[in-house]
Amino acid sequence: MSYGSPLSSNARKMMLLGSGELGKEVILEAQRLGVETIAVDRYENAPAMQVAHRSHVIDMLDAAALRDVIVLEKPDLIVPEIEAIATSALVDLEKEGFNVIPTARAALLTMDREGIRRLAAETLGVPTAPYRFADSLEELQAAVSELGTPCVIKPIMSSSGKGQSVCRSEAEIESCWQYAMDGGRAKKQRVIVEGFIHFESEITLLTVRSVSGTSFCAPIGHVQKDGDYIESWQPHAMSDKQIAEAEAIAHAVTDELGGYGLYGVELFLTKGGVLFSEVSPRPHDTGMVTMATQDLSEFALHARAILGFPIPTIRLLTPGASHTLKADRDSESFRIGGIDQALALPNTQVRVFGKPVTKPGRRMAVALSTSDSIEQARDVARQAAESLTIEYN
Repeated sequence: MSYGSPLSSNARKMMLLGSGELGKEVILEAQRLGVETIAVDRYENAPAMQVAHRSHVIDMLDAAALRDVIVLEKPDLIVPEIEAIATSALVDLEKEGFNVIPTARAALLTMDREGIRRLAAETLGVPTAPYRFADSLEELQAAVSELGTPCVIKPIMSSSGKGQSVCRSEAEIESCWQYAMDGGRAKKQRVIVEGFIHFESEITLLTVRSVSGTSFCAPIGHVQKDGDYIESWQPHAMSDKQIAEAEAIAHAVTDELGGYGLYGVELFLTKGGVLFSEVSPRPHDTGMVTMATQDLSEFALHARAILGFPIPTIRLLTPGASHTLKADRDSESFRIGGIDQALALPNTQVRVFGKPVTKPGRRMAVALSTSDSIEQARDVARQAAESLTIEYN
């Protein structure tokens, strides 16, 4: 487990595929442990690129380009941070001896909603919402007819809720189909249709696989709008029975996917029990709250796990909450303001991501707050986020 300083011949090298705000924190944590870091994304000056030792701009859906940059750098660890990656290339590279985090199979199965849903529901027998898949508008109409309305329609591959909508009547099917096509990644003309779940709440259960075994963070509650998270809090109130069910589901899914690292397991809490929704084999956006609430954030946990270091305990230090700042338009010239006002609030932190351009709905910063109560933490985090401004030039 010994290695030299970054940029030396004995350095341990980690390559991040996708360089957003979550990847930025992973790189910072890896650097704290003396790791040399390389950030890769499809655009210049992505957040993680701003702190990495060096970076590359490529189309990560281009298998040849992806292979070329990995062979060039020869990283000890390849760490996917987004879904839109040519995972077939990662599968081949893993066979050649490269270490893909958590595994190339996990990246392949979780990059689209079909792979992971079939694994969970059909292979593992994990409880999920009823679902169908559709490759055309006609197939979508048939699926909606079977499942009924309202139902949720999502692209097979997308992120941050892009292309996701609730179809409330047959008259909305065509517009939902088009919205999914516009919001999906990798040009896949395929959607998943889910029966509408009347859930009491939805949570993220951060699940860590390391040399110390499988461990769990305290459950994180969150609110989403159009499939993208607005605020999160930790811990989310759950009964012992719900926690046991949630951990059993997360354990089964992550054991099947394997490897070391942190998984973000999304679950619905319903009157009938806990249902599996999705899983990401990487830190989760709702988990940014752990930067204020835990002794080891989800990013520190991910870095430790993938580097092969032990994680004997995960301590929740205090209740806390996060609330996002989002842009409302396209711009290449803007300023983030109000940071002083946000930081004037007690027990509050701010993370400005440093994204080079704004887009409607794009997360640009997050406010974090802690308190003795979840309600107070959520209120202060919301106030802090509302203090932040985007000034467009």
